[in-house]
Amino acid sequence: MKNKKVISGALLVVILVAIVGGIWAWRNNQSSEVQQSSTTIRVGSKDFTENLVIAEIYALALEDNGYTVERVSNISSSLIHNSIVNDEIDLYPEYTGTGLLSVLGEDMETDPEKVYKTVKKEYEEQFNLTWLDYASANDSQGLVIRTEVANSLNIKTISDLQAHASELRFASQGEFDEREDGLLGLEKTYGTFNWQSSKVYDNSLKYSVLENDEADVTPAYTTEGQLVSTDKFTLLEDDKQFWPPYNLAPVVRDNILDDNPDIKTILNNISAKLDTETVTELNAKVDVDGQEYTDVAKEYYDSIKG
Repeated sequence: MKNKKVISGALLVVILVAIVGGIWAWRNNQSSEVQQSSTTIRVGSKDFTENLVIAEIYALALEDNGYTVERVSNISSSLIHNSIVNDEIDLYPEYTGTGLLSVLGEDMETDPEKVYKTVKKEYEEQFNLTWLDYASANDSQGLVIRTEVANSLNIKTISDLQAHASELRFASQGEFDEREDGLLGLEKTYGTFNWQSSKVYDNSLKYSVLENDEADVTPAYTTEGQLVSTDKFTLLEDDKQFWPPYNLAPVVRDNILDDNPDIKTILNNISAKLDTETVTELNAKVDVDGQEYTDVAKEYYDSIKG
């Protein structure tokens, strides 16, 4: 009888320990969840379509993983680096070429991996900022030609274009002709472009100028939404690799990553899925089809989340 009482007492102790342990684990788990959900991440974005869309995708992914997000949108491209350095935002989408040339003032480099390694190293040392993985999406500069003209003259590359320049009308944006990363530098690489004519147009009008047969060639960025209309516009191959890469990547404050290391995996998973074609299509939905960038971002995020 005494042994039975001892056994019963021991069982009671085991049960009580299990109950208390379960309650402690539940409370600890609840505490962790509350702590994560109470972490607010300030996601910044520049003041143009593509950056707004990508920043919104970052924000949705973070919210989907338990974070509270504050959106700080439409920051001027010239100010956004200071915004993150001055602790006004925690992360934003940046371009490797912009980091290399505009922020660091380094010489032009065309190898994507070398550009990335340079900005990653220098941002860490100078600003305590981390570049996460870069996407294959490349919003670089380029030249666009009317597809009808490209087909008739068999122009596929910028070298082809230079050989036929005397037959083509150039729609410039003025400053492009004077910049080292514009026509001046382009001619050092490809030779002189002896255009049939060259007129200056506002950047916002360039595609309508081509479509209305007022010009044949214009400078562009390689992910502009209008480029989905390949029957009208052809982006020429930079066959001598004059322009540096402008790969998209999240730039994040080090202290934010230290406190929330899972942000690295969350955002790297986004970058792994973003290629140039995808980003061009996202831009087109906003700039050509007139959809709201937040709706475009949500539709895309919903399509890729696991």
